[in-house]
Amino acid sequence: MLGGIFSFHSSWKNRQDNYMHKPLPLQCTSLHFRGFKYAQAMRFAIEEINNRTDLLPGISLGYKIYDACRSIARGVRVTLALANGNEELSAPSQEPCTRPAQVQAIIGETSSSPSMAIATIIGPFHMPMISHFATCACLSDKTKYPSFLRTIPSDDYQSRALAQLVKHFGWTWVGAIRTNDDYGNNGMATFTETAQQLGICLEYSVSLFRTDPPDKIQKIIDIIKASTSKVIVAFLSPADIPILIHPLSHHNLTGYQWVGSEGWIFDPQTAAIDKHHILDGAIGLSIPKAHVSGMREFMLDVKPLNSSGNEVFTEFWETLFSCKFKQSKSSAENQRECTGHEDLTGVQNSFTDMSLMPIFNNVYKGVYAVAHALHSILSCNKTCYSEVPLDPYTILQHIKRIHFKTKEGEEVYFNENGDPAAKYEIINWQPTDNGIVDFVTVGFYDASLPADKQLNLQNKSLIWANNSQQVPVSVCSEKCLPGTRKVLQKGKPVCCYDCLTCAEGEISNITDSITCVRCHPEFWSNERRDACVKKEAEFLSYEEIMGALLTAASLLGTCITAVVAFIFFKYRKTPIVRANNSELSFLLLFSLTLCFLCSLTFIGRPSEWSCMLRHTAFGITFVLCISCVLGKTIVVLMAFRATLPGSNVMKWFGPAQQRLSVLGFTLIQVIICILWLTISPPFPFKNFKQFKDRIILECTLGSAVGFWAVLGYIGLLAMFCFILAFLARKLPDNFNEAKFITFSMLIFCAVWITFIPAYVSSPGKFSVAVEIFAILASSFGLLICIFAPKCYIILLKPEKNTKKDMMGKGAPKSF
Repeated sequence: MLGGIFSFHSSWKNRQDNYMHKPLPLQCTSLHFRGFKYAQAMRFAIEEINNRTDLLPGISLGYKIYDACRSIARGVRVTLALANGNEELSAPSQEPCTRPAQVQAIIGETSSSPSMAIATIIGPFHMPMISHFATCACLSDKTKYPSFLRTIPSDDYQSRALAQLVKHFGWTWVGAIRTNDDYGNNGMATFTETAQQLGICLEYSVSLFRTDPPDKIQKIIDIIKASTSKVIVAFLSPADIPILIHPLSHHNLTGYQWVGSEGWIFDPQTAAIDKHHILDGAIGLSIPKAHVSGMREFMLDVKPLNSSGNEVFTEFWETLFSCKFKQSKSSAENQRECTGHEDLTGVQNSFTDMSLMPIFNNVYKGVYAVAHALHSILSCNKTCYSEVPLDPYTILQHIKRIHFKTKEGEEVYFNENGDPAAKYEIINWQPTDNGIVDFVTVGFYDASLPADKQLNLQNKSLIWANNSQQVPVSVCSEKCLPGTRKVLQKGKPVCCYDCLTCAEGEISNITDSITCVRCHPEFWSNERRDACVKKEAEFLSYEEIMGALLTAASLLGTCITAVVAFIFFKYRKTPIVRANNSELSFLLLFSLTLCFLCSLTFIGRPSEWSCMLRHTAFGITFVLCISCVLGKTIVVLMAFRATLPGSNVMKWFGPAQQRLSVLGFTLIQVIICILWLTISPPFPFKNFKQFKDRIILECTLGSAVGFWAVLGYIGLLAMFCFILAFLARKLPDNFNEAKFITFSMLIFCAVWITFIPAYVSSPGKFSVAVEIFAILASSFGLLICIFAPKCYIILLKPEKNTKKDMMGKGAPKSF
């Protein structure tokens, strides 16, 4: 014997008990055809099993079916009646109870909350209970509900699937409405948890129940009207949808994208009451479509029961065919009389609608699960051992282990929590031209597949809210494009944020980045801040204008020096060349040539060799140059000292001593440079700090002491030379080279004194240009001041280039 608990009524009359008398039985109202169809599905499965010879041969299954009226209290009461074996009659009867009606298993209940209450009652007795539509994830807890099983997946899978569906369409800012019972509360709790993990935020989450007063429903309507989200996730049972749809229609709250649970998303009655198309375009999960051959015909082949005391069936028959039996107490005038022979030919109502066949199939599978367990317990082959005791615990353990296929090829089994495999269809409400909603399957969800393949949407055109074919947008803040990062708005959920542009040198190359990544030191962010581009390497090159001009100046100085040397060589026997120590003059011209050429080592990409060469070559050639000038200055002084009576100075500073002095002064600089290159030589360096958006390729000094020692030694010689030349400035003009040396040293010192602050403050390649300019300016100063007057006399005033003029005496002039 199998028990069945279904709700043939959807509500009941409230009563006020005064506790003075025994409470009357619950009076059920609002006949509900769906409960009758569940009962019909159960009867169909039982009759089909009884007619089979391969399943429970020789054993007949019977049933006891009760109406729970969607009441938890009544559900518990009829459960106790089934478990205890006591008949509960819906109306008084004169016939005594002849035998107990103890059942081996219970099929039902439909809703989660009544199922929880029932499972709590029968759990300690291990009586199997198989529900066809109670989806609350809490029922998978075997410590609380050890004997509960179901043929519909747990809401734990559905809630996670709904969250993945919402995430798939990019909706991160949604509202949530749930039924205020175990089904809605537990389902929405799992959805909320999964949504948070997927980065989805709930703007609001409200609950309702079919018995809520109008003012509470109005508050929900006000919340929806004030919201900015355009997507509403509704975890509702079909009985609670009408109390929400009518107020929404009254306030014309259309245009919202609804995402529904399996409780209502494929319910034709819900679609029928949505006259104002509030729910058009809704998308959600439903139980996969099913077909059970013969079930539709069996359900529609209804006949009145012989028992005149069955008021429930009488009410059903009268409602189905819109007639009244004679004996009916509620018989009204002007209503045709029921004959009991009516048929459903041409009748179109919710009873003849078979769109809920997947749920009927769940009832069908539940009955077959019990049958297969009994078949195993009774060791049935051609016959069954009917003497085997059937205790509830044994039946429960065998039901948990069953694994069979229905005649349609569908596998039936339960996991360790008593749940079946979680598979759903994704349904889209698509309105047709005649105003009827078409439930179109647009995808599937299979929890047994890998996570990235569980959700599978087909390439079908979906219809969204307001009959749109564009996917609705429901976000608190627009996506942050690459080049920006998200900054949360204070006091708001994580989905509400501002987009701030990444700082210079930082990028984000993904949408909705929460951080900006700093570029590698050799790279810099582009204008859009979405990519790092290689920094431009900056150095003084020959190709740019400044480098080309300095190169030209260097080569010009070299050429002029070469021309002067040629003139001096050509006129080497003339008095003016011989009188000014021609050997030192030629050595000075050679050193000036090197000074002009060494400036070229500062131009171009720095390398290890160029860095070591540029400063050392500059230091040595300039010391050589100034040593020659110093030698010429001393010669002038010594020459005039030698004319004094009794002076024997020139023998101590002859040509040999002059060469040795130049060599000695230069050797000291060579030693300084060798020590510098040995201890800490200059080397090429990439300067990332001076400029953010480019790399300065420069030669770092290595040892600053070495660099300033080289410059200091040059400065020391220059100052010494300047002092000697200044002392010799009042000697006779005709033979006085000291005046020109003084001017050249004055220019030299001025250039290098101003060089120091200019060099330190100049950025990047300009510091190199300043150094080159200082080299060229001082070189040109020496070349012009010392050699230009001589070349003037040699080329333009040859009549003065005589020994007489060189030896002539004139009044000395001061400056």
